Parts: sequence; structure tokens; C-alpha cells
Amino acid sequence: MIIKSKPLSPFLFRFLGAVNTFGMKRFVRKTEIKPVEIKPGHSYILMCNHFSFSDGFYAFFLCNKVLWGKDKMRRMYIMSLKKQMEKVWWLRYVGSFSIEPRKRSMKESFEYAAEVLSEPGNLLLYYPQGNLESNHISHIHFEHGLSQIVPMIKGKCQLIWCSNIIEFFEGIKPVVQFNMLDCGTNDDFDLDAVQKKVNEHHLACLNQNVRFTNQPIR
Repeated sequence: MIIKSKPLSPFLFRFLGAVNTFGMKRFVRKTEIKPVEIKPGHSYILMCNHFSFSDGFYAFFLCNKVLWGKDKMRRMYIMSLKKQMEKVWWLRYVGSFSIEPRKRSMKESFEYAAEVLSEPGNLLLYYPQGNLESNHISHIHFEHGLSQIVPMIKGKCQLIWCSNIIEFFEGIKPVVQFNMLDCGTNDDFDLDAVQKKVNEHHLACLNQNVRFTNQPIR
């Protein structure tokens, strides 16, 4: 049996969004957002690369700045590992619901995600890699959960990817770059096409945003 979520009300989301933005200003030197057009009257799947404990705070910041609004996002849901939710009790109350990889309850988790996404204004925060990996890797691997969820969605759903890239260089605090990509809707969904599009976008973001020196191969 899965642990279902109790998502934040719009008022609490905006309040905690303001608190989160204040924290970002204290601990981050600069944020740079390259937005996409948000389709009104849809639900939303926000996919991000998964590389740190702070990923949820970055996604919360992005949602508050870009996705929130009239006829846009109104509530956030997050797919989280059940063992993590059992350790951190409050995750349920900020929108998390559980999933157990390679267990029978996975199907129930996918069905619940599709049910949530069948209501306009709901957003699912989803990390398709399934594991923590460096934000500088050149290839994003997609697990197959997305291909289970999307066909079950009733209504219009926009899929959005964001390559979040962090660099320090001269500063003590990092610069966080949010590089968004419109991946289409559930009407024209194809997992292989989405993964290819995301990887081309992510590699272009690394080439544009990461400062490196070309070195000869030894």
C-alpha cells in the first residue's frame, strides 16, 4: 500500500515559496532561469536532473517563479521513495506520495500519479533518473515509470524538463542555472523521443554554461 500525499494549500505553497526564495537568496549567489511557455488549463509533469539533497528546494523555487499562476499550477505532488517517507514524516504534508521500486505497489503509485495529473493545475515533480547522479553527467537515463504514468492521464498534461546546473568558481556561494525545455504534451508522448530531446538539451546546456578547458586525451 502506498502512502498518499496531503499537498500544500495554495496559501501555504505561496507562503513557503516566499520562505524558500528568502533562503535561496542567502545561500545562492545568483539564479538564472531560462523559461518556457506554460500551457494554461493543463496539469504538469516537471522533470529535473537528480543530483543533491537540495533538488526539492530548487524545484520549489522554479515552480514558484515560473509555473505558478492563474490557469496554471495550483498544487504540487512529489513521487518519493517509501523508505525515505517513513524516515521523514513531514514529506507527506508537502505533497509527497510513496513509491517502492520493483514492488507490486509500484502500479498503485503510477495509477495515483495519473489520477493526480488528470486534474488541471496539479503538478508532479518527477526525477526520471531514479538515482542521484552528478549534474555534470553528459547523459540522462530515463527509467520507465513515465511511460506507465502518461498513457493513463485523462485530460491535458504538459511535460517540462529542467537541467539544473550549479557552479561556484570565484564565489563562495553557487550560481544555479535553471534551463527549461518544453517536452510536449501527453497527446504526442513518446518516451524515446522525450529522452533524446532531453539529452540533446542537457548536453547543449553543459556546453553553454559549464566553464572548462579542453585537454588532450591521454
